[in-house]
Amino acid sequence: MADKVKIKRALLSVYNKQGLVEFAKSLQEQGTEIISTGGTARHLSENGIDIISVSDVTGFPEILGGRVKTLHPFIHGAILAKRESNQLDELKKHDITPIDMVVVNLYPFEKTVAQPDVQLADALENIDIGGPCMIRAAAKNFPDVTVVTDPEQYQLIMSELEENDGSTTLETRKSLAVQAFLRTSQYDSAINRFLGKSKEIFPNLLDFELQKVMDLRYGENPHQQAAFYTDNVEKNHFGKQLHGKELSFNNLLDLHSTMGLAYEFDKACAVIVKHNNPCGVSLNEDLLTAYKQAFASDSVSAFGGVVAFNRPVTQDVAEEMSKVFLEVIVAPKFTDEAKEILTQKKNLRLLEWDPTTLIRDRLDIKKIYGGYLVQNMDSVQENPANFKTVTERKPTEQDWVSMGFGWTICKWVKSNAIIYIKDTRTLGIGAGQMSRVDSSKLAVQKASEMGHNLKETIMVSDAFFPFRDGIDAAAKAGAIGVIQPGGSIRDQEVIDAANEHNMFMVFTGTRHFRH
Repeated sequence: MADKVKIKRALLSVYNKQGLVEFAKSLQEQGTEIISTGGTARHLSENGIDIISVSDVTGFPEILGGRVKTLHPFIHGAILAKRESNQLDELKKHDITPIDMVVVNLYPFEKTVAQPDVQLADALENIDIGGPCMIRAAAKNFPDVTVVTDPEQYQLIMSELEENDGSTTLETRKSLAVQAFLRTSQYDSAINRFLGKSKEIFPNLLDFELQKVMDLRYGENPHQQAAFYTDNVEKNHFGKQLHGKELSFNNLLDLHSTMGLAYEFDKACAVIVKHNNPCGVSLNEDLLTAYKQAFASDSVSAFGGVVAFNRPVTQDVAEEMSKVFLEVIVAPKFTDEAKEILTQKKNLRLLEWDPTTLIRDRLDIKKIYGGYLVQNMDSVQENPANFKTVTERKPTEQDWVSMGFGWTICKWVKSNAIIYIKDTRTLGIGAGQMSRVDSSKLAVQKASEMGHNLKETIMVSDAFFPFRDGIDAAAKAGAIGVIQPGGSIRDQEVIDAANEHNMFMVFTGTRHFRH
């Protein structure tokens, strides 16, 4: 197996023509003969590159509108023949000249199907056939053939050809082959996902592809390495960063929850998240008031938190936020005055994130020892008209507004989750406790520490109460009502407790655990 292989003959057939002319000129300067097809051949010829058409090599014209042009023994035999064997004699017998380099990038299938109005016919026309065949053939024969699948690889190869008298090294050819097989795998996976997307949610083979967006400084802790990957390269991943340090692993995790919750609401909303749990949420037509109320919910936990808004941040809001230490602020837009204020803080990360680019994933995937747990996202559309009031006391119209607000928040709070709300702001949040009564006590404790009066509040629970003690605790704190899924074998005991305390209770019929 030779280390260096001279590039005497190359086949160029690409969709993306970025940098192609410069690359072809470099090959030509090395004395390489260039074969090309269709639009690539025209592009090269128009730019002064001498080429031989594939039709002249095969002795057969391109047919079916270009669907068939390179699927021929004179092409694939020239690529696949092993140089250190009697296969070269076989090529001579059939008047086939070896091809030493294949430069191919594929029809833009992924970009085509990313369009919201894509038609099946358009998608099918953008499935490349000859390209993947040539890429795989060249990659299989990497001991003798160089395969190039991305314009980003041109500079590396040009430098290597110049350093090695027009030859590539075995190490480079192997590396390019690995990248080539990855590319064809990605391409086939994209086709599979598109054609199979209308089928069952959980197929026998779950196919998803991840592409690295960026390396992260570290993971949840400094001793852990980390990176951010996406399965949707055509979408904006986490907005546009305007200022501050690089986003960390924990920042990105918190952004998921912060933006996910903020963009649940149509009314102006401020959300503050710490360690992936909301510590303050408020809706108000005035964004400054919304932020102040969200911050006041738990000002201690808000220190070093991630803040999200679903409205542009203006000067007055920026001035208020500049008074405390925050890790990340994200909003659809920042006014120039707001940016001038907030960028005074060197490390504060500012992100503009258009809500229309927020990717609402279909599946929630968690890694565990031995495999993956896969579920659809907790994005059920619940109709409050189907909620059931189970007590003698009935909620008022304002109570229903408040319950809709609180019930939306509980999806984003780690179980067991208890939230005390008044109007459309949080006053106490108990999250992640091993028992529901502990979460209830924690929510009351945090509200008390922040000086909040829980009189006439509503308690929200992400799951049913197994005993009446949680209701007794809510009544003692001053709550006038409870919204919860219901479904316990002791529901009647819990209902009786609410009636004893003259509280209303609403059953939603849906649980919102978040582990």
